[in-house]
Amino acid sequence: MFKNRKLVTILSLCLMVCFCLTACGGSQQPAEDQTASAEAYTFTDALGQEITVNNPQRVVSLMGSFSEIWVLAGGADTLVGTSFDTVDNRDLGLPENIANVGTYQDPNIEEILALEPDLVLLSSETTRTDSHVALKDALSSAGITAAYFSVTHFEDYLNMLKICCDITGNADAYQTNGIDVQNQINEIIAENKMETEPDVLLMITFSGGIRAQSSDTMTGKMLADLGCHNILDDNPSLLQDFSVENIIETDPDYIFVIPMGNDDALAEKNLKENVENNPAWSSLTAVVNDRYILLPKDKFLYKPNARWAESYAYLTDLLHE
Repeated sequence: MFKNRKLVTILSLCLMVCFCLTACGGSQQPAEDQTASAEAYTFTDALGQEITVNNPQRVVSLMGSFSEIWVLAGGADTLVGTSFDTVDNRDLGLPENIANVGTYQDPNIEEILALEPDLVLLSSETTRTDSHVALKDALSSAGITAAYFSVTHFEDYLNMLKICCDITGNADAYQTNGIDVQNQINEIIAENKMETEPDVLLMITFSGGIRAQSSDTMTGKMLADLGCHNILDDNPSLLQDFSVENIIETDPDYIFVIPMGNDDALAEKNLKENVENNPAWSSLTAVVNDRYILLPKDKFLYKPNARWAESYAYLTDLLHE
């Protein structure tokens, strides 16, 4: 009897020691915490903020092109709110009842907060008092992660796509919608770059006027990559003092025009009244040679994203006609 009690006591002590060793096994996290840590991702956004996200499931995008990038990264199922231009200008196959949080220029903070997002994608390029940057403090106070991006050139798109694919964990999407497109662009440039560097004028026309664009703009850089010389780069005064007389002095080989705004007819009417009706316009080299060209908005006003190579190819066809 005594021996049996002694044996039970020894076994109990052994079990207690094993339990303590397991509980104190120290530094290891529970399996659930390990999974969460593996999914956490940290990056620096366009405002220089260090952003950490952990498998976001409710995402709001305040710009159509950003909504598309998130979808291209495999995040369509988590997109719960978008800006008007997402639906108006892009066919992303999103549900008809997806929440609308206002326009790109005037996002509605109340609508955004009501969706209780865990990640909001915003642009760092707006400067108005009601712009995206102005929402930063309100989102931060609500405990909502706000990540800012700046996308003008293809390289900017590639960077944002990489971040979004890292967040979603979809490496295949980055290859297909990023690296493969980059390879196509490199091939187009290598095979079609102009050797003579033709002079080009790039303009945006809208209901309120006309504005020349430099090589720093989206389409301007594509033209520069293809070997064109933008006359605005040598004549920055055209930004402030745009006139037919100044264009006549430089007499570009090509004139490209991008209509801007929701009213194409009004934009083209403004172009005709302020530029084309000038008697000297018809004598320009670009006009005489039928190289005065209106560019489609879907390729040159809105960010083409995964179709960026198509925009390069479109310009190539025009330059080599």
